[in-house]
Amino acid sequence: MPKSLLSRFSGEKILIADDEKAIVNLTSVFLMDRGFEILTAVDGLDCLCLVEQERPALVLLDYMMPVMDGLTALKKIRSQYLDTHVIMLTGKGSEEVAVLLMKAGASDYLQKPFASNSLLKKIDHVLQLRQMELENRKLIDEQRCLQQEIEDWNLELEDRVLDKTQALELAQAEIIQVEKLAALGHVSAGLAHEIRNPLNSISLFAQLLKPALSESEEHQSYLNSIAQEVDRIDKILLQMLLASKGSGRLRSPLCLAESLQKVLQLCDVQIRSQGVIVKTEIDAQLQPLTADEAEIEQIFSNLIGNALSEMLEGGTLTICLSGDKDVLKLQVSDTGKGIPAENFARIFDPFFTTKEKGTGFGLSVVLRIVKGYGGRIQVVSPEGEGATFFVELPLTDSVPVK
Repeated sequence: MPKSLLSRFSGEKILIADDEKAIVNLTSVFLMDRGFEILTAVDGLDCLCLVEQERPALVLLDYMMPVMDGLTALKKIRSQYLDTHVIMLTGKGSEEVAVLLMKAGASDYLQKPFASNSLLKKIDHVLQLRQMELENRKLIDEQRCLQQEIEDWNLELEDRVLDKTQALELAQAEIIQVEKLAALGHVSAGLAHEIRNPLNSISLFAQLLKPALSESEEHQSYLNSIAQEVDRIDKILLQMLLASKGSGRLRSPLCLAESLQKVLQLCDVQIRSQGVIVKTEIDAQLQPLTADEAEIEQIFSNLIGNALSEMLEGGTLTICLSGDKDVLKLQVSDTGKGIPAENFARIFDPFFTTKEKGTGFGLSVVLRIVKGYGGRIQVVSPEGEGATFFVELPLTDSVPVK
C-alpha cells in the first residue's frame, strides 16, 4: 500500500505489544517509515501501563504473551480506554479464536506471519473506523449539549412565562382592588350624606327623650345604647371614606422611623397586655418620604393592629424599615396562625373581615394609601406560620388620591 493512503493518520501513536523481539523491531521500522509514532511492550502488563500513560490510537497486540496474555489485556483495554483500538496478532488461525477475539473487543485480527501490505490495510481500516467513532461520539456529545441547552432554554422560558403570568395576575388583582375602592368611594360619599342626616335626627331624638325618661334606669340604658350605635355607624362611614378617598392634604418630607415610634407608643398598652415582643430593624440611612403624616401613620397602625389581633396570647411582632435612593421598604411580620388559603385573595377587599367586631376596612385603607403613593403591597403567609406584609413606597412626589 502506498504511503499516501495512510498520510491522513501520520503522527498517530501505535503500540506494538509482542514478546518476539524480531517482529517488534521490523514492524516498528516499517511503521515509523510511514509516519507513525511507535511504542513497544514485551508483555500484556507492560502494554496496559503504556496504554494508560500514552493513550495510543492503536495497539498491535500479540495473542500469546508472558505475564499477562493478549486476550486479558484486550478486555482491559476495551473496557477502560475506549479511544484505543486493538488489532490482535495471532499464530492460531482457527475461526473459534477469531470469534473469541472479536467478541472481546478487537477491531480486527491478523494471523502470523503477515505481509506488510496486509498489515497496512488492517491499520488503515481500523484507524478509519476509530476516526468515524470519534467523530460520531463528538456529534453525540454536541447533540447532547444542544439538547441540554434547549431544555435549559425551555425551563428559562417557562420560568419567564410563569413570572410574567404571576405579574399579570398580580396587576389584574391590583386593578380590581383599585376599581373596588373607586366604586366604594362613590357609594360611601353618597351614604355618608344620606345616612348622616337620619343619624343626626336619631341622636337628637334620643337626647330629647332623656329628660322625659330620666326616672327609669332601664329606659336610660336603651337611650345610651341608641347613642352608642349611632356613633358606631358614624365611625363606619368615616372608615369607608378613608378606605376609598385620600386626605387631599399637602405632603411634606417625613421621617418614617419617627412615625413608627409614635404608633408603637399608642399601641404600647395593648402590646404589653398581650405579652407581645416587638423587634424593630431600622436603616440608619433611611431617606425621608414626601408624604401626609396621618396617612403613613394609618399604614403603620393598621398593619400593626392587624398583627396584634393575631397574637392575643403573645408572640413576636417584627418591623423592618429599609430602603435606597429610589424606594422605601416596610416589612411587618407576626407569629400568629397565618392567613387561611381561602381568604388570601380577599384580605384587601372592603368589608371583608374574619374578626367579630371588625369592619373590614383596615387593609383596604392601607392598600388605598400605598397605591396613592405609587407603591406596592404584598403579603406572604405560609399556613400556620404567621403573616408578613411587604410595602414599597417610591421616594418621589406623587399626586394625592382624591
